[in-house]
Amino acid sequence: MPRSMTRRTKTSAALAAALAALALSALAGAGAQASPVATASKTCSLSTQEQRHLGASYVTSLKVVGTTCSKGKTVVEDFHACRNDNGGKNGKCTSKVDGYSCTEHRYDAVPDVQYNSRVKCERGERVIRHTYTQNV
Repeated sequence: MPRSMTRRTKTSAALAAALAALALSALAGAGAQASPVATASKTCSLSTQEQRHLGASYVTSLKVVGTTCSKGKTVVEDFHACRNDNGGKNGKCTSKVDGYSCTEHRYDAVPDVQYNSRVKCERGERVIRHTYTQNV
């Protein structure tokens, strides 16, 4: 093997080792920073009992980000208690619920019969989304 080839091989190996060390230190430094981490949405299962007893006629779906399904169910139940305290079945919750700011979009309404609604409650990076059907 020629002498220059051996030198190149050694230089390439040293360069590769230095780049690997640099990459590892960059990864270690990135882990130490307080940058936000994306959290996946989790779909929560609802028993038939929960669907019918979280405050609306039927809670049809529940998804959470950055929190637990248990906390999501508590916020949903408290949202509907607030809604019922402010106008009954057609009421709207305009205050915070357990520290969450909630917005609601009602659709597919049949006046004096029923409506469907999507609700999004946010508290910082934590998000709770649910849909429900309300019989009037």
